[in-house]
Amino acid sequence: MAEKDIDAPDWIDQDLLTRDEAAERLDEEIILVRERLARLEATPSGPDPDSAIGMVRRRLVAMEQARRALLETAVN
Repeated sequence: MAEKDIDAPDWIDQDLLTRDEAAERLDEEIILVRERLARLEATPSGPDPDSAIGMVRRRLVAMEQARRALLETAVN
């Protein structure tokens, strides 16, 4: 009797990032967001600069937390 094919094609697994790759991408993005935040803080502009700065800060915190979580799961 032939083995049953899996429901999902094998290529789906190839789209997944390793923890190292995800961490590297986060590191790159964190650098860019820090630079953006510094620019916003140095020269606030737009209709609501405080909201823009707050949003970028929250994004940065979330990205840094995700990065720490990746490191913690890699160690454990």
